[in-house]
Formats: sequence, C-alpha cells, structure tokens
Amino acid sequence: MKRREFLAGSLALGACSPVPSSFAQESVSPEGLAAHARRSGRYFGAAVKSDQLRDDPGFAAAVARECDILVEEYELKRGTTERWPGKYDFSGADQIIAFAQQHGMRARGHALVWYAAQPQWLEPALQQADRAGREKLMTSYIDVAMPRYAGKIGEWDVVNEAIEPNDGRADGLRAKSMWLDALGEEYIDIAFHRAKEVDPHPLRFLTDFGMEQDSPRCERRRTAFLKLLDRLMARNVPVDAIGIQGHLTPYKEKFDQTVFARFLEQLNGYGVALAVTEFDIADRGGPPSPDKRDREVASVAKAFLDVALDNPAMRSVLCWGLSDRYSWLSNYPDYKWPDGQLSRGLPLDGGMRRKALWDAVASAFDTAPPMGRSRA
Repeated sequence: MKRREFLAGSLALGACSPVPSSFAQESVSPEGLAAHARRSGRYFGAAVKSDQLRDDPGFAAAVARECDILVEEYELKRGTTERWPGKYDFSGADQIIAFAQQHGMRARGHALVWYAAQPQWLEPALQQADRAGREKLMTSYIDVAMPRYAGKIGEWDVVNEAIEPNDGRADGLRAKSMWLDALGEEYIDIAFHRAKEVDPHPLRFLTDFGMEQDSPRCERRRTAFLKLLDRLMARNVPVDAIGIQGHLTPYKEKFDQTVFARFLEQLNGYGVALAVTEFDIADRGGPPSPDKRDREVASVAKAFLDVALDNPAMRSVLCWGLSDRYSWLSNYPDYKWPDGQLSRGLPLDGGMRRKALWDAVASAFDTAPPMGRSRA
C-alpha cells in the first residue's frame, strides 16, 4: 500500500506504532504546536471560550504559544448568540476573534446550521411557519453571522452533524433534526448555497463525527456520509471542505490506520479540502496509572495523525480544547471518570504542562509531508 508502512491489521493499544522516547517526559521545547504544524504548511489550533482567555492568564498564554487558529467552543452557536428572535449577542465570539487577531491567528466559525444548541423559541417558530418562512428562519442566522466576521473568519462549519444511521432512516440522515423536519434533506443545499451567496470567500465545511475508527458504528457512519456527499455533489452543492471531528475512543473502539486511510482517500475523490476539527481522546477505561495511560493515548494519537497528515488535502488539526483543565470529556457521562479525576485527552494537562500527547502531535507534524503531497 502506498504511504507509510501501515500496521498489520488493526491497531491494538498494546502494539501501537513506535513513539519518541521523549513521550515519557514533559517537553521543554519553546516552540508551540503551531510552529511544528507550519513546517508542512498546516495549522494547529483549539476550541476556546472567551472567559477562559479573559480570566485565566496561564491558559491564554498557552493558547498564544501553541495555536495559530482558533474556533469558538460554543459562542457562535445560535442558542448562545440569538436567545430571543432577532436579538443577537456576539460578545463572546467577538472576544475570541479579537484574541486571534491580536496574536496573528486564523479563526474558524462553528456552527451555522446544527440540529442542537438552538434557542428555545426556534423550533416552535418553525412548526408555525410555511415553507418560505422555515427556510428564512434557517438562513437568517447565516445572513447575520457571516457578514459580521467577513475577512476575520476564514472557514465556517456550515452544516454540522447531518448524519446518524442509528436513527433508522434508509439514507442515514439524522432523523431527530428540526431542520430535516422543516425542509427535508434540501436544508443542507439551502445552507451551503446561502453561505456562498452571503460571503463566497471562506471555506464552507460539512463536519461530522464517528468516522475515524474500525467499528461497525463508524463503518455505518462512513457509508452514510459518503452517500450523502454523492447526493450533494450530484446537485452541485458548494461544499468546499470536510471536517473530520476526531473524537477518538480507543478503549471502546479500535483504530486501524488502513481503514482510516482508505476513507480519507475516498474523500479525496470529491476534490474537497480536509481538516481535523475537534480532536481529543477519551481515556476512560484505560490503565489506572496516568503515565501508562498517557503513553497509550499518545500512541493512538500518533497513529491517527500520521494517517491524517499524510493525506495531501489535510489542512489543519484543531483540538476540542487545549488543556485538560477545561475538557468537555471530564463532564460528559460516557467519558468522565467516576472518581472525578480529569480526563487526560488533550495536549496539556490540568496544570498547563505538556503531556505525551503533546509530543505525539508535534512528532506527527514534524514527520508529515508538505501539504499537497503524500509519502510515496
């Protein structure tokens, strides 16, 4: 197989690809992960909240050191910005974008159309509106948010998490979605066309999760996603890029480099850009020893990112958070540790110290071919 030497068969936690010996120690490099990413023409970043940047100087300094692209963890989701019809509060997103500009960083916008995190008034309004009114209720947010950040946000998650095969639809779309109920599958077309009309310059992303690992669940999701892309491309929907979220769960589902590489190669056939947009690793279920668990998590991360960054279309890697101090994994029922310890699924620990995972990300960037080229 073309590319690096893939591991034979599935990647087991006990037989991960070799990792640098420095993984067992805290890195002392003054360079941040962004500097490592730039060597191959890529970007590294993280999801952040405005209060973290404002109220935690240590975290803000870490973000400034490690990142050159930021995304709002929740402060551009409509449930936060438009809690009452037509009354907008972009103050949190404004602070994040200002921080990014102050430090010479890029910015992503997340997310224009999503089934979740919506204001309470929206779904009742959709149910009472006619077809034209329902369409306007969706596109009105695109009409306001995109122009506000024109020239400041270079890529948008236009539609987030459109598929869910477990909902039972033959087409694999997420059935429990107000937008699918209101407009059918065409809601995706409408959103992308409107985003292009409002501001043609940013990259327009279709993003989803659960497509990375070697499990029946992920295989169903990959299949549904590719079939959706087939339909969208046949209708000339202007999808520029695919966001692979990258929420890995190695103690529940195994990871296989060959399976993931094959999926990325299939995506290449659509002529779209790629990015890892929400990377983290749930460590619940791993060894009791944090050091051993950190090494295992780092090995999985290196295996995943080696494949991702070997793909010539892969532009960037963003983590969903930067420090374990603020990781959503520590609060989510399926992933949090029963004893209350912090999840250790991000590059920095709760004290802002670099972990083995940091070294794994840096090493993956250091060995990646330049963007636009893959290893022979």
